[in-house]
Amino acid sequence: MAGGKRILPLAVFLVGLLILGGAIMLQLRETANTPAPSAIGGPFTLTSSNGNTVTEKDFLGKPTLIFFGFTRCPDICPTTLFEVSEMLKAAGSDAERVNILFVSVDPDRDTPASLKEYLESFDTRILGLSGTQEQIDEISKLYRVYARKIPTGDAPDDYTMDHTAIVYLMDKQGRFVNAFNLQRPPEESANDLKKYL
Repeated sequence: MAGGKRILPLAVFLVGLLILGGAIMLQLRETANTPAPSAIGGPFTLTSSNGNTVTEKDFLGKPTLIFFGFTRCPDICPTTLFEVSEMLKAAGSDAERVNILFVSVDPDRDTPASLKEYLESFDTRILGLSGTQEQIDEISKLYRVYARKIPTGDAPDDYTMDHTAIVYLMDKQGRFVNAFNLQRPPEESANDLKKYL
């Protein structure tokens, strides 16, 4: 009888341990199936080339390609925007299921109106984004973008911008996937992008 009294608390303890262990295993399984938050990306508020205030939430539900640059860029920006335009053409109707954002790192000169005019030379689905210097600094920090003015003359407006030239691929939930490679045939880029639609 005394032995039975000792066994009962031990049995209760063991059952409790099993339940706790099961709960821990379930939690670990759920954690394993949930993507870790990315160190790239995050909440922002900017003004589009159409004059609308937008946030990162406006682009959820579709994969998004984001490129940082400026309208007076002599080569990298227009080349990248041309490559994006060619990829969108190759994607056909699937191009409507993707967001393409061109974020200015030169808000002093790139107003929404000047961005809109500049982007008329490329695919109309590319949306320009600008804002205050503080807003651009914030999104640059979130995306780990380097941008710096390089003087080219004595006047305040005589400068170019040295900046990161990565095309960021974000998934439908706004999570960073990878740098997107446009240095290949447009059809290949379009097929790669379709995996995230």
